[in-house]
Amino acid sequence: MGSRTSRGPNWFNARVNAHAFDALTVDRLRENGSLKWTSFPGTIGAWVAEMDFPVAPPIAAALHDAVDRGLLGYLPQALATGMSEAYASFAADRYSWTVDPGRVRPVADVLTGLEHSITALSRPGSPVILPTPAYMPFLTRPGELDREVIEVPMLRDADGRYTYDLDALDAAFRAGGNLLVLCNPHNPIGRVLDTDEMLAIAEVVDRHGGRVFADEIHAPLVLPGRRHVPYASLNDTTAGHTLTAASASKAWNLPGLKCAQIVLSNDADAKLWDEMGERLEHGASTPGALANRVAYTEGRDWLDDTVAYLHGNVTRLGELLDGTGIGYRAPEGTYLAWLDLRHVDVPRRASGQAQPATDLADFFREHAKVVLVDGAACGGAGDGFVRFNVAMPRPLLEQAVDRMLTSLPH
Repeated sequence: MGSRTSRGPNWFNARVNAHAFDALTVDRLRENGSLKWTSFPGTIGAWVAEMDFPVAPPIAAALHDAVDRGLLGYLPQALATGMSEAYASFAADRYSWTVDPGRVRPVADVLTGLEHSITALSRPGSPVILPTPAYMPFLTRPGELDREVIEVPMLRDADGRYTYDLDALDAAFRAGGNLLVLCNPHNPIGRVLDTDEMLAIAEVVDRHGGRVFADEIHAPLVLPGRRHVPYASLNDTTAGHTLTAASASKAWNLPGLKCAQIVLSNDADAKLWDEMGERLEHGASTPGALANRVAYTEGRDWLDDTVAYLHGNVTRLGELLDGTGIGYRAPEGTYLAWLDLRHVDVPRRASGQAQPATDLADFFREHAKVVLVDGAACGGAGDGFVRFNVAMPRPLLEQAVDRMLTSLPH
């Protein structure tokens, strides 16, 4: 197959209007010392879901000020309240979703919300319903809580766009499932759900008296042409059976600061949280809450610029993969590309055995020096795919793709 990294019709304009992110180098990224760039020396990191871009200046300034003032203790109530008010304002402006700031609560991360949903909100002992492909910990965390996972593989239409299998979803509830994990925008496939799709899902959930854990951590990263609608905002029914998790951590590149938001959209969940929330909120960090507050209030211009850059990256990726045999549909949200290699021949091992689909990430790490997430880690529906994080400098994206294509048969 060989290298297919063509410049494409927009190459000249892209270089004339080069972005500051383009100047970031591999050496600089490694010097920063992140997990993404130090775990696999000598490779290009395109695996863990964080961006390579510098933090937004208002957030950096606020964090420097906090360190100078010594604001590094346990999370004070005033800061938690400010973060909640900031999220509520952002949700109103960006999603037309009116939420009570008092029902926006701090936690360390989205998985804390999932654990609470499983242990406190779902029927005791019931399986967790998970549409797949899925974010990897969603497959493993329920088992750590002694819960089975019912995988519900998503369907694909003629254009390769993933959709929910409502019949299979209904069957999962009939099989005893009670909590549905709804990831929107979806990691790893990049879907942003339409309102009609979510209403159809809600009808199935309501029919079975089910609950929904809505992971909306990527909501600020919806790409041009799409709009995020919070699932709980649809109507009283969805508000009544949903716990929503959000955070600035993905969109503003703050995952190490450990702070997310749980949005309580019904009285029963709010009452339960009042009884047990102190334990759940304890892991949220003071710098994280500060950074989230500033992101939602002062980081919107940076976000818009970054989303535009990511849109350029997913567009460029499509140009680079055109005609290579690797299936690709540009994500509608997130910075994660889902690449279909089921129809691409991967070199055989020395033993003469064909390279199994579950070894795709290993193959590219060894032969292309590009680190990806193997689709098989995202559930059975991910066999033959890889997840590619495109939140990197565009020249580095081009280099990574060139390496991957060169590693395949000529």
